[in-house]
Amino acid sequence: MSTYARTRSRAAALAATAVLLASAGCATADGGAGDGAGGAGGGTLVIGATGKLPNLDTVIGGAGFEGKRLLSFQIYEGLTRYELLKDTDRPPQVTGALAESWQVAPDRLTWTFALRQGVTFQDGTPFDADAVLFNLHRYLDRSSPEYTDALGAAAKEYAGDIASYRKTDDTHIELVTTAPNGHFPEDLAHVLIASPTAVRKSGADFAQHPVGTGPFGFVSQTEGQQVELAANRTYWRGAPKLDRLIVKALPDAAARTAALRSGGVNWIEYPNPDDLDSLKASGAQILTNSYDHLWYWILDTAKGPWADVRVRQAANFAIDRQAVADKLLHGTADPAYQAAPRATAAYDPAGNRYSHDPDKARKLLAEAGYPNGFSTSVTVPTGGSGNLLPVPITEALQRDLAAVGIKVEIRTTDWTTLIGAEAKGQVALGSDAIAQSTTLFQSEALLPLFVGSNSPFWTGHYASPAVDGLIAAAAAEPDRAARQTDYRSALRKVTEDAPWLFVVNDRNPRALAPTVHGLVQPQSWFLDLTTVRVGK
Repeated sequence: MSTYARTRSRAAALAATAVLLASAGCATADGGAGDGAGGAGGGTLVIGATGKLPNLDTVIGGAGFEGKRLLSFQIYEGLTRYELLKDTDRPPQVTGALAESWQVAPDRLTWTFALRQGVTFQDGTPFDADAVLFNLHRYLDRSSPEYTDALGAAAKEYAGDIASYRKTDDTHIELVTTAPNGHFPEDLAHVLIASPTAVRKSGADFAQHPVGTGPFGFVSQTEGQQVELAANRTYWRGAPKLDRLIVKALPDAAARTAALRSGGVNWIEYPNPDDLDSLKASGAQILTNSYDHLWYWILDTAKGPWADVRVRQAANFAIDRQAVADKLLHGTADPAYQAAPRATAAYDPAGNRYSHDPDKARKLLAEAGYPNGFSTSVTVPTGGSGNLLPVPITEALQRDLAAVGIKVEIRTTDWTTLIGAEAKGQVALGSDAIAQSTTLFQSEALLPLFVGSNSPFWTGHYASPAVDGLIAAAAAEPDRAARQTDYRSALRKVTEDAPWLFVVNDRNPRALAPTVHGLVQPQSWFLDLTTVRVGK
């Protein structure tokens, strides 16, 4: 945990304030604030991200939702998109992007999308039905010259249930799903559309020269470390206010804070909570909002003590979430007393099951045959997308669990290694649990991957026919309110079964220099950067 804020002298604080105020609007990072495409004068926004930057080839990504929100969704669009500028007191709805509207047939399988006309890719290629078909071939058709196994595997998350697709005319696409899928429009926000011209031109090197229809176009990159984008002045929703957008990988929290103070960046994702007061004193803006996020441990329910539901419930009663949220994270997160994140319609205000009750934890452990506790292990990422302060949080939980007899060995690894092993159905370093963050409802297609019995990911071997049935019923329902009712019931059952150690819900904090204006912070992992500008 950084002690930067605690060790600075008053004189250093005043100096840092002067630097931040003086340099916040002119962070250069290979481009000055007024240097950009089209001369709109909105300046250059330089963001310090928490982890590695993604592969820029459409759906491949690879850096979690942070990479998607800061880069992929800025370069590309799907047929639909999240409406992130309205109703910031509730989870965002899905609206039209490259499709203006859609309808589903009575069979609940056949969807027809009316495509938006007059849109061009950033290289000038017209967007049309053939462009959609080209991208779907690239993701789903092994016989396509542009198909790769990497694309096919990545596209499966959101396009895997597309059984067939065709254009009915130049402005309409028909997609047929393998089963009824009520959240299909949400899924398609993640099925990103690239320029066929650019893909054919670049071939296997397309990730080095990405082209979409989004609000920002590619300029340059240092792979995994920095990406520079320029405003798309012909963007169909209207040109962004910014001239340039630069995203830098700064996984160390202290390094992000130092970069903001020095003017090397003018926006940082997830500032160290210890630094918040001094950053505010230096003139920085600290923005937060609840969103669909859970930081938790996945417990191995198939073997050892964690196979007993009473032990899992005991661990949940043993930890002091409020202390983690208040003392360690300084109010940038809320305690999570149930499986459903607070900023989702599935959250049950009456469902906060697990208070901090060490005596109840000890009683449950004794009932399960562990009156003296037991030893276990957890693999923890050292950082990464949405992971807050993973090691300090785990150390706090380690102390709480030790107080009731559960002795935890902490094993650390990097975020890429952890999620790479998880995707193969494994646990990095062979532990009995893993610590991680996730969003459950921002993309409803992902929910079965975390709580479904047949997930290809490592999910602690949790399996519940009741949960499977509720999720399947919800997925088939086109009515959003009806889906949320089933989701609430499913997550209530997950809370009771306690396959996870529920810890906190992040509030998505970010620190902005005082000269960054216009950001709308939604209840979402994602962001619309078209309204942002940098200047006095």
